[in-house]
Amino acid sequence: MGQIKVTKAPIEGLYIIEPTVHGDSRGYFMETYNQQDMTEAGLPMVFVQDNQSMSTKGVLRGLHTQKKYPQGKLVRVIRGAVYDVAVDVREGSPTYGQWFGIELSEENKKQFYVSPGFAHGFLVLSDTAEFCYKVTDFYHPEDELGFAWNDPDIGVRWPGVTGIYQGTASAEGYALPDGTPLKLSDKDQRLLPLKQTKR
Repeated sequence: MGQIKVTKAPIEGLYIIEPTVHGDSRGYFMETYNQQDMTEAGLPMVFVQDNQSMSTKGVLRGLHTQKKYPQGKLVRVIRGAVYDVAVDVREGSPTYGQWFGIELSEENKKQFYVSPGFAHGFLVLSDTAEFCYKVTDFYHPEDELGFAWNDPDIGVRWPGVTGIYQGTASAEGYALPDGTPLKLSDKDQRLLPLKQTKR
């Protein structure tokens, strides 16, 4: 019997993965990945690498993809909570430039599968978050494509983030509802809107 529920998100190529959690007074057990269940759900991808990161509240990573070597990503949070976002950048796609976001947390135990051809990013909502993800291709730094997290043409609604777009991806002036400032890498703060990036 399948232990993993796969639900299609509103944009074709994005999937919400919910494991069956078996718990009692001692704790819990769950399958976080089952190749057979995923294949039966129409997701026969093969993963080549597992990654894990830790970030503090207000950290925003993204939006990133790879051009020649696009990665599929199966992402989840094992501590804390993040708002996870995927943007369709598949040329010719009827949903090109559209985005979908979902909260992933240690409590809800949801996972998010982002197919190749989407840009990906996340915002940390908790004091800290540990983020784990499987990928279908290796990281190729020379192949990376990134664009501004606050691109007004994309219009991602990062939960509770306030600030006024000044024409750059700079985090200056942006904050979470409790006043925590957004924190971006220097590289991400230099990113341009999608329509200005070199494909």
